[in-house]
Amino acid sequence: MTRPTLRTLRTHRIAIAPSGFKESLSAARVAEAIAVGVRRVIPDADLDLIPLVDGGEGTAEALALAGGGRLVPVTATGPVGEPVASHFALLGGPGPLTAVVEMAAVAGLALVPPGLRHPGATTTYGVGELIRAALDAGARRILVGCGDSGTSDGGAGALQALGARLTDRHGRELRRGGGALHELESVDPSGLDPRLADAELLVACNPYNVLCGKRGVARVFGPQKGATPAEVELLSAGLERLADVLTRDLAPRSGVAIDLRTAPGTGASGGLGAGLAAVGARLLPRYDVLLDGLDLDARLARADFVITAEGALDHQTVRGKIPAEVARRAHAAGVPVLVLAGTIGPGAQDVRAVGVDAYSSILPAPMTLVEAIGRSGEFLADAAERSMRIMALGTRIAPLAAA
Repeated sequence: MTRPTLRTLRTHRIAIAPSGFKESLSAARVAEAIAVGVRRVIPDADLDLIPLVDGGEGTAEALALAGGGRLVPVTATGPVGEPVASHFALLGGPGPLTAVVEMAAVAGLALVPPGLRHPGATTTYGVGELIRAALDAGARRILVGCGDSGTSDGGAGALQALGARLTDRHGRELRRGGGALHELESVDPSGLDPRLADAELLVACNPYNVLCGKRGVARVFGPQKGATPAEVELLSAGLERLADVLTRDLAPRSGVAIDLRTAPGTGASGGLGAGLAAVGARLLPRYDVLLDGLDLDARLARADFVITAEGALDHQTVRGKIPAEVARRAHAAGVPVLVLAGTIGPGAQDVRAVGVDAYSSILPAPMTLVEAIGRSGEFLADAAERSMRIMALGTRIAPLAAA
């Protein structure tokens, strides 16, 4: 039997603006899966697919595609110290040659095997190697995307790869990983790559993430990366020590005026934001940078309805995640928003405050995480179809209610 389709639903202009599903689907594939489900109900819908990135997985590829650029393959040091196949992007367009370094492509959580998820041992050394590779390629403007990290070393590894020498009280080179930071005594910047002085280094980060304090990055994200409560406290103490030493030894040389402990974005990617800020990088709200050129506000305003999505909808969503940003912008234009999510967690209801009108899990039944990840495209399409049919039912009931 052929499924009936809906041609009476007035919402035909639909913007689909999701993030990617970590370790599963890119933002582009999420948007395509949702579009499949929508078209099962409204075959002639006018769909505007706007896959969005937040600095994490897929950022370099997405910006290369959007900016007429290309990916440059690089073998670099991964988060557990082994070589990994990574990349950065070189963008097209006028002005100085711009590179995009996606930290998740070399130090992301997806690159840390489950049995090795100990953020006290993982390193951002590969991020520094990618920055140097971008400089080697002639880039003089480097955008570092923060997100989906598997590290908590405050960017110490990246600084080491860029030529800084981090030593303990005996003058020995500090071992890699956030678990060693409490032993840090000094930072010698004399070996830093001199090309950094002539390059513009921009960090696209979540401004809600700070390095230290009660909401410091180790306390908020350490447990997600595998840290025990005792390890969280050790990491927090190490990041406090790193901030002190960088402020004394490195920040004055780079003309840094921000507080490396609490300035917005210093906690990005396990504190990578603070480490790069100490060598002169500018920490910028990620959507101010990453959405540039997409004309997102106008595209959302033209829609009758917006669908966005992310892997997990919970209390962290309102703190700078893509669905919250999309909802805020769509709400300003008076456009309703639906969120489809892999899982619904505590605090999900908070998204209503930023403009989300409805949200739903895509999972049809309880299942293992492995199965959910493997079938996420199928589940997204089915969830989009269900949502559109429920909307269709609403349009049929509304006239009866009015009567």
